[in-house]
This record gives sequence, C-alpha cells and structure tokens, in this order.
Amino acid sequence: MIDDHAKEYLHRQLRKNRETMVWKLDGLSEYDIRRPLTMTGTNLLGLVKHLSHSEAWYFGLVFNRPFPEPTQRWDDLEARGTDKWATADETRADIVDRYRRVWAHSDVTISELTIDAVGHVPWWPSPDVPLFNVLVHLLNETSRHAGHADILREQIDGATGTTADYADDHDAEFWAARRATIEQAAAAFGGGPR
Repeated sequence: MIDDHAKEYLHRQLRKNRETMVWKLDGLSEYDIRRPLTMTGTNLLGLVKHLSHSEAWYFGLVFNRPFPEPTQRWDDLEARGTDKWATADETRADIVDRYRRVWAHSDVTISELTIDAVGHVPWWPSPDVPLFNVLVHLLNETSRHAGHADILREQIDGATGTTADYADDHDAEFWAARRATIEQAAAAFGGGPR
C-alpha cells in the first residue's frame, strides 16, 4: 500500500539525516562543536539540541504522546532561541543522548500511528494535520539543518559529506584551484572582493 511505503520512506530518510547530524560532531573538540560560526551564532551542537526539541514537540506534543522528559515549551517567548546553543553545563553526551532518546520516542509514534493520523500543531495556521505532513516537515527541518551542519563542519576542518564513509579524493591544491576558478567567474560580474 502506498501509504505504508510513503511512511517508511520518509521515516528512513529522517533516520539517515539524524545520523548525519550526530556524525557532524565526530572528531571535533568541545569548543569547535559549540562555537558560533555565523553572525547569528549557529553552531553544530546547537543544531542537534534544536532538533531534539523540535522532534519532541512534533512527534510528542502534537500527537498527545508527550516526550517523558522536560522540554522547553513551544510558546515560551522568553526562551525562544535558547534551544540553539549549548550552555556551559550541558555536555555533548547530554545533548546527543537526549537526541537519541527523542528519536526512540518519535520512532514509536511514527511506527504506531497511521500516516493519516491527525495531530494538532497549535503554532501552525491550520493546526490539525496528519502524520504525513508532520513527517515531511521534520524531514525537511532535519535536512535543512544537516545542510547547515555540512557547511559549518567544512568551515572548521574541511570535512564534508553525510557519513564517515564519504571520501573526498581531492586534495587542498585541487580545491584551491577550483575556488580560484569560481572567484574569477564571480569577479567577472562584480569587480572582485571588496
């Protein structure tokens, strides 16, 4: 049946993206996974923490199957954004382990409900939505943040890809030449760096 196939496909892709998010932390120092790498403070461990909260809300609260541990309230405006960075007393293990516990809770919700089971997302304009919509939303959210994580990780140590098995067989000289070619093409339209 197409519904079962769609649910399993989306769930499988979500699982892959979750693993990618955690892998992006491997081999990096505590400082590197926490330090702000964009103007807005985006950092690798903060992305994992944020996704943990998002999944707890969407596959817990939304389907009246609350995650059994305390989580930030979705409507707490003062706390908004604090789920995107790790405090000094939160360890990598704390955040990653919690993310994995959230996965397990989410996976039960996904497995036990039908793709057309209706949940209630109070912060959406049309709040009554089927599991299908929530799965697509969380897959999109996790994919988006996996893309952010890929760029952040590349800024730190040049590592790219989705797993440790990914092998880039190009050396630094290749990438320097590629970057120079791209810069030359860009400069042709804008006069070069300022």
